[in-house]
Amino acid sequence: MNALTLQWHDAGQARTQNIYEQQPSKNPGTVRIGRDPLRCDIVVSNPTVSGLHVEIFFHPQQQRFYIRNLRSQNPPLVDRQQLVQGELPLTEGSIIHLGQMEVKVTAVSINSIPATILTPPIPPIGSTHPTRPPINQQPQVQIRHHQHPPISPAPPPGVYGLECSKCHKVSPPENLQVGCPWCGTSLAAAVSVLVAPNH
Repeated sequence: MNALTLQWHDAGQARTQNIYEQQPSKNPGTVRIGRDPLRCDIVVSNPTVSGLHVEIFFHPQQQRFYIRNLRSQNPPLVDRQQLVQGELPLTEGSIIHLGQMEVKVTAVSINSIPATILTPPIPPIGSTHPTRPPINQQPQVQIRHHQHPPISPAPPPGVYGLECSKCHKVSPPENLQVGCPWCGTSLAAAVSVLVAPNH
C-alpha cells in the first residue's frame, strides 16, 4: 500500500502520522491538515496554522503524493517554495512550513506496480474517420518562479493573528483558548491570517 509518513511538533510533543492512498477521511481522496477539527483529518493546535490549511493526496497516474494549498492568505512553504496555487509533489525529506510549524516527510512508500496500459476505444462500425483518443494529460503543477524573491528556509517574518468567524476582527494567537475579545465567539475554527510586519 502506498503511504507517506509525516512528523512534526505540536504543543511541545513529537507527533507522527501515516497517510495512506485509500485512507478514510472527511474529504474522500485527500487528507486535510489544519486547526479545525470539523474539517480536518490531522488537527493541530499551533495558532499560526489556518483552520483548514493544506491537503495531501495520492495521484495514481503519477504514482506520487502531492500537497495542495487551501489557504491563499497563509500559503505553505514546501521545500523553500511558496505554494500559492496548484500542488507540489512530496518526497522523503520534504519540509513543509504551515505558518510557523514545521512538518517533515520522513518516509514515502510507493508500490512499484506497472501502470495499466489503457487500450484506445474501438470506433463504432460504419465510422469512416476513427479518431484517436486524447493522450491522458497530466495535471499542470503551477510553480511561480519569477514573482517571489528567494525564500529563506525560515518561515516568512510577520505576525500571525486569528480572524474571528463572526465579527472578523483579528486577535493575537494567545486568545485561542479565551475567545474573541470583541464578540466572545470561540476562536477554535478562526482563520489564521498573516498580519504584515511594521516596516
